[in-house]
Amino acid sequence: MKVSVVGLGKLGAPLAAVMASRGHEVVGLDISQRYVDDINAGRAPVVEPQLQELITESKGRLRATTDWNDLAASSEISFIIVPTPSDKNGVFVNTFVLDAIDKLGAAIRKKSGYHVVVITSTVMPGSTDGIIRQRLEAASGRKVGPDLGLCYNPEFIALGTVVRDMLYPDVILIGQSDQRAGDYLEEVYKTSAKNDPAVQRMNFINAELVKISVNTYVTTKISYANMISEICGQLPNADVDVVTTALGKDSRIGGKYLKGATGYGGPCFPRDNVALSVFARSLGVSPDVAEATDRVNRRQFDRLAHLALSHIQNARRVGIVGLSYKPGTPVIEESQSIFLARRLLEMGVEVALYDPHALDNAMHALPTAIRANSLEQCISTSDAIVIMTSEPEYKSIHPMWVHRGEGKQVVIVDTWRVLPRETFSEIATLVYPGYGQEQSSATAAAASVAAE
Repeated sequence: MKVSVVGLGKLGAPLAAVMASRGHEVVGLDISQRYVDDINAGRAPVVEPQLQELITESKGRLRATTDWNDLAASSEISFIIVPTPSDKNGVFVNTFVLDAIDKLGAAIRKKSGYHVVVITSTVMPGSTDGIIRQRLEAASGRKVGPDLGLCYNPEFIALGTVVRDMLYPDVILIGQSDQRAGDYLEEVYKTSAKNDPAVQRMNFINAELVKISVNTYVTTKISYANMISEICGQLPNADVDVVTTALGKDSRIGGKYLKGATGYGGPCFPRDNVALSVFARSLGVSPDVAEATDRVNRRQFDRLAHLALSHIQNARRVGIVGLSYKPGTPVIEESQSIFLARRLLEMGVEVALYDPHALDNAMHALPTAIRANSLEQCISTSDAIVIMTSEPEYKSIHPMWVHRGEGKQVVIVDTWRVLPRETFSEIATLVYPGYGQEQSSATAAAASVAAE
């Protein structure tokens, strides 16, 4: 099928590459000439695992343009995947989507034949069948129906695993204007997905609610696990991992996202929770669960900062390992690692930073920090270390990097319990949040550091 993708950023470029790798003829469009040039030169315009490999193998089936008429004439179905930033109240803003709709609609007006427009960007409930449909019909000179299809089809993906999530989706969500439009879109996914995902087809409002509800439900699980971690941190011999692992074995609960560690961050989870709350209140519904989830998440940073500072208060240099909001991505938006580093720097503490993916972005955000060019350098030159993500590389931390000699112990706050206690507890003060009595162990460790 002839497919077009509007927006070649963190999600659009992988979507275009996945579609092309699965045999579709794909043309992408972006306002960034660099992104367009990168695609046409066979280069990935953004960093994402597997993206470059798919672009390379899609040679001849994937190209990019800045010409809307070229885009519309060269495709039968167009995916719009542009940003929908939040306003000061937390509502998703459709400015970029509507601009794309106006331009695409005007180009569709110049061609004959059926065309399907797919909104992949996350929008507020009521948008697709409201202002988006109105603007598309006005720009194209057609009514949604016989000559023009409209669908809402958000992706359920995570940065760092975007390609994998698109190739092996759990579910395909289709909000459709009519049967024909939905059939057209489902046909695309029959060949683009490597598995056999469940396909859920429905009207626009239900699809919009499903999208925002999925992310907020996941955040609820994360905050619940962090609440359990807080409880375990105050009880002798309690272990959050033991508790949440057992909880996850119950089929009514499941183990995904049920690990007490740092709070959630990134470009989606925090804002989706706020958006659902704002939307619910606009309807006169009290979003108690969503708001409680947000409150629990917001206090995780203060809890972690208090715990870390109580252990590392006399450290001259603190190494922060893991800077992105999650492993495998360069994105630092709403990263608790950045919040912690900034607080330490404001206190006059030297901070060394390391992350295999996000170091450049972190240094740009924290120019007074010290750049560690390797994991070993960060560990071996710091008086205290805080491990903030579960990046697989961190399991390779060698005990010799930690060993400081007779009578001295480096403090390691391991938020994700990456390091094995049996290996490191003899040579370091190893702190697991959510394990035992955080307060009493913090006091003891602080006294030990001060005595040195």
